[in-house]
Amino acid sequence: MPSASQFTKALDGARTFRATALDKLRARLEASPIDAEQRAAHGFAWVATSVAALEAVADWLAAGGGANPLDEKIARLAFAETISQLIGGLPMGQNEIFRPGDLDLGEAAFGLREASLEVIYGDHAKVRAEVAQALAEGQWPSETFHDADLDAIRDQYRKFTDAEIIPHAHKWHLTNELVPDETVRHMADLGTFGVCIPEEFGGLGLGKLVMCLVTEELSRGWIGTGSLGTRSEIAGELIVLGGTDAQKAHWLPLIASGEVLPTAVFTEPDVGSDLGSLQTSARQDANGEWVIDGAKTWITHASRSDLMTMLTRTLPDARGYAGLSMLLVPKPRGTEGDPFPADGMAGSEIEVLGYRGMREYALSFDGMRAPADALLGGEEGQGFKQLMRTFEGARIQTAARAVGVARRALELGLDYALTRKQFGKAIVNFPRVADKLAMSLVDVLTARELTYAAARAKDSGKRCDIEAGMAKLLGARAAWSNADAALQIHGGNGYALEFEISRVLCDARILNIFEGAAEIQAQVIAKGMA
Repeated sequence: MPSASQFTKALDGARTFRATALDKLRARLEASPIDAEQRAAHGFAWVATSVAALEAVADWLAAGGGANPLDEKIARLAFAETISQLIGGLPMGQNEIFRPGDLDLGEAAFGLREASLEVIYGDHAKVRAEVAQALAEGQWPSETFHDADLDAIRDQYRKFTDAEIIPHAHKWHLTNELVPDETVRHMADLGTFGVCIPEEFGGLGLGKLVMCLVTEELSRGWIGTGSLGTRSEIAGELIVLGGTDAQKAHWLPLIASGEVLPTAVFTEPDVGSDLGSLQTSARQDANGEWVIDGAKTWITHASRSDLMTMLTRTLPDARGYAGLSMLLVPKPRGTEGDPFPADGMAGSEIEVLGYRGMREYALSFDGMRAPADALLGGEEGQGFKQLMRTFEGARIQTAARAVGVARRALELGLDYALTRKQFGKAIVNFPRVADKLAMSLVDVLTARELTYAAARAKDSGKRCDIEAGMAKLLGARAAWSNADAALQIHGGNGYALEFEISRVLCDARILNIFEGAAEIQAQVIAKGMA
């Protein structure tokens, strides 16, 4: 069993490996643009993310002080697997493995191996079996924040999720129902939509760490409920950071109370991540009102929402991002029979595999009007900058959603493995099943602690686009791999729609795409560090 000093030695070795990788990448980028070196750059991003995850796990282990014996076993498996991947190959995707040779890191990999021998070698099969047995007996690693208030919030949301979301979520998914209004009201009563909105405007005035634990617990029940708060988080942060005093006073209390449900209206057909190419336009008429024309797509919760935070082009002669402005566009809430009752606005639902509960839409605007005071901050051309300031929080929250989904996948795999019997015994007793459960728990813990580290960085007031990107990158991978592993444990039953894991698999897949695809996150990390 590795000692604290051996963990420290291994972590120091991983940091040295990361530094060498950064030097190698910088040397390449002196000769070639980053897009020409995308594999090397994105591979470095995964290296940096993996080392940051080990740092977060080490901090978590130290904070626990050995109170829970399971913690050290989780850390041991996390270090052994992550460092082995750094040395042998990091999965950037299902069929994309970053090897040390891709960035001339063969000698550095040998050095990392030498620094980590006590950690990466040993009887890990025995450790995995012990972790799986602990799970089977109802034991979980530490999740305390060492803060009574934060732990109480988690407990409150976990009980709410267990009582009001998990028993109904699969039916809501199968029937493509919106999250029921009653559930939304209960979430509002808990303060879900105003976690980060200042108290003076009716919010809780708490930080991103609280937002993470709230989102994580709700997403454990269903990603739809966990994501309801995302739109309020984005709208609230846009207005807090960029709104006029009048816009703050009007909109923030309504958002915090849940009376107004916002939706983010940014993406356009054939644009994707290239926001500088947006074409939806808004112009002011003689009365000062804004007149909007264009099309948007993949707009979540568009019908039931009351407010659109809409990125539009208001300065047609300004190129790229410079011509974009953010509008706060009120709209009447739609119904099943009339989803888009606003004049000048139409929409059609995009049928999706998962991530239901709010529904996705393609929208068109033909002379839709918004009030004269709809321009966020009262200044044109600031829309992209205003939006960029929310990306960190949105991506951290998406990472928390991923952690919740990853946790639920593990819970479902564990429950099935305990009750399903084959060849005369519960399948949890077979090593290939136990291994999946143990490593799924490692992935949940690693992604969770990296997400919390990003949230703490954000709460400290520092710029944390790199930390947010890392959390989102790793969390999305954990959600997908855990869902895939849990479905495999279910066997053929996992492919049946009646089993909840079928939904979780579909929900997990979107996490690698929205709020910036994995490739975008890797690009952000590499450019930011190089």
